[in-house]
Amino acid sequence: MQKAFRLAKGSLFFFGSGDRTRTYDLRVMSPTSYQLLHPALCFAHFFIWFIKPNELPNKESTICTSFNWDCKDIIRFFAVQIKSQIYFHMSHRAGFVSIIGKPNAGKSTLMNALVGEKMSIITPKAQTTRHRILGIVNGDDYQIVFSDTPGIIKPHYALQETMMHQVSGSLVDADMVLLVTDINEKYDEADVMDKLKNSQAPLVILINKIDKSDQETVEAKIAYWEEALKPKAVFAISALHDHNVKAVMDMVMDSLPEHPAYYEKDFLTDRNDRFFASEIIREKIFKLYEKEIPYSTEVIITAFVEDPTLYRISSEIIVERDSQKNILIGKGGEMLKKVGTYARKDMEEFFQRKVFLEMFIKVIPDWRSKKNYLKKFGYED
Repeated sequence: MQKAFRLAKGSLFFFGSGDRTRTYDLRVMSPTSYQLLHPALCFAHFFIWFIKPNELPNKESTICTSFNWDCKDIIRFFAVQIKSQIYFHMSHRAGFVSIIGKPNAGKSTLMNALVGEKMSIITPKAQTTRHRILGIVNGDDYQIVFSDTPGIIKPHYALQETMMHQVSGSLVDADMVLLVTDINEKYDEADVMDKLKNSQAPLVILINKIDKSDQETVEAKIAYWEEALKPKAVFAISALHDHNVKAVMDMVMDSLPEHPAYYEKDFLTDRNDRFFASEIIREKIFKLYEKEIPYSTEVIITAFVEDPTLYRISSEIIVERDSQKNILIGKGGEMLKKVGTYARKDMEEFFQRKVFLEMFIKVIPDWRSKKNYLKKFGYED
């Protein structure tokens, strides 16, 4: 309901919805009515006395401690706030939106498109995302906190278990869940459906990569998901080509609950520069190496020094075996040099300054199954 105040014959008018109007005459208000309005008057007095001292011509007058106050000053206060749109304004909306799905469904591509910034690394290989990453979209009266999550799988070792815990955690506090599914998926998403059983948040299905399909297949998939999960909505999208992404964003914004902002309005993510530096290096490893190498590596930033015109970054690339170390280095160090060159260029674009990058390789046998190392590397249950 929208409310407004106006000054008329010494009375304070509340305009409600429709023709229902209530009038409070401050000059003849009963003690009971005054008590009901007392909190608002107290706030008005506080606001004027401490924040807007020039709003009252006589600051010595008392507004709330007795009936010896000037009602015209109180009314004028509310009228001024309405006119300046300071006191009464649109309510703020904010919410968490969790993006889930199987590996390589396009979750990270979608979040980057929704946020308008590269928050998550993207490679053609599955299971690139290992952490829950927040991307925050801010407006004057809203804040959307998107969560990009690891692809849902059956875990086979401790690292994958922590990744699945992060998916479950994102569903607990979600105000909406976006399930991203590949148009070419063969209807075997039982693991995803199992994760959704404990979620009470509204569900929206996003059928992605429709640029690689035809209309008949898209319509069949829409019908399947509407029947299987009874979602709030189903969208056919192409996150890579930005098709229908705006429609998804509009739907999310319309569904946000009323809530103050969860983060400062200049925040884009909950992650720091060290995290993004390590992810950029890991992205290059995923793109340049095959087989088990990308999945056996972790990148740790050991030093991050910010000079006015230069970032000095030192990193360790963790592998599980000496043979993997040799493959990473390559003949004459050529492969590692290539990783460093590509990573440094991306860092300079991301951080908008020059970067000096050094990389070292360290072998920690079977680190993916050792919880002490996983905790040290930032993976938490």
